[in-house]
Amino acid sequence: MMRLLILGAGYSGLAIAREMRDEVAWIGGTTRSRARFGELEAAGLSPFVFDGSVVSEALKAELQHVTHLVPSIAPDTQGDPLLRLLGDTPLRHMPHLQWVGYLSTVGVYGDHEGRWVEEATRCNPVSRRSRWRAAAEAQWLHFGEQAGIPVAILRLSGIYGPGRNAFVNLRAGKARRLIKPGQVFNRIHVDDIAGAVRHLIAEDAGGIWNVTDDEPAPPQDVVLFASALMGVEPPPEIPFETADLSPMARSFYGELKRVSNTKLKVSGYALRYPNYRAALRALWNDGNWPG
Repeated sequence: MMRLLILGAGYSGLAIAREMRDEVAWIGGTTRSRARFGELEAAGLSPFVFDGSVVSEALKAELQHVTHLVPSIAPDTQGDPLLRLLGDTPLRHMPHLQWVGYLSTVGVYGDHEGRWVEEATRCNPVSRRSRWRAAAEAQWLHFGEQAGIPVAILRLSGIYGPGRNAFVNLRAGKARRLIKPGQVFNRIHVDDIAGAVRHLIAEDAGGIWNVTDDEPAPPQDVVLFASALMGVEPPPEIPFETADLSPMARSFYGELKRVSNTKLKVSGYALRYPNYRAALRALWNDGNWPG
């Protein structure tokens, strides 16, 4: 039976745990602090501390039995922390490993001036975080080649779902309609991340996969649609040039691309929420948008 370990059981990791709980004999998750142990245990995970600086003896012991691994922790200047800490022969610490699904980001593509990008498109990451992700991707793919194990790289677009969505931002008074003509972003509902992981495990699939919705769309359209569903006045439009943004947020708007999910759909995965309208409507109708 499958023994699944999620390295970094945060928002996406917990969704994956919920998706896989009936498929596995055991599921574990790591967190940076023992303060979240209760949350992970309530979700059915065996919790471990992993902050990227040391692999505990308890975690090392469990790695000996893990069959499926989903790393989602942030890389650093040296790439993926787990591979670095396990040394030159990481498979020795994971002798029963059969599959790895590394959660990455479409940010590794960088700016493509609005053109469509697919898995074979050349990556040109701009931000430091995206460059680190690209390096970690390469490390995991190399590990898979050396170990003879399928390693799937899941490049995720902007993640949303219960507790993280335009409704929450509107209620908190934090939603903004920034207007930058021509700017679009892809998105992905967290349940589709979980569904894609389950699908790729079932297919024993490796390689690179864009996990994203069908419709790159202007961010202000999402806020407007959510406002209409809530029956509230949308926030005013703010020209991007005059907006008060952090350097990180401004750099985010400096990249423009449309991300294709054709490969994932051709493989047999059907998106549960193919666009933001379907997802927001479901969140509102189900009443689970607050999380």
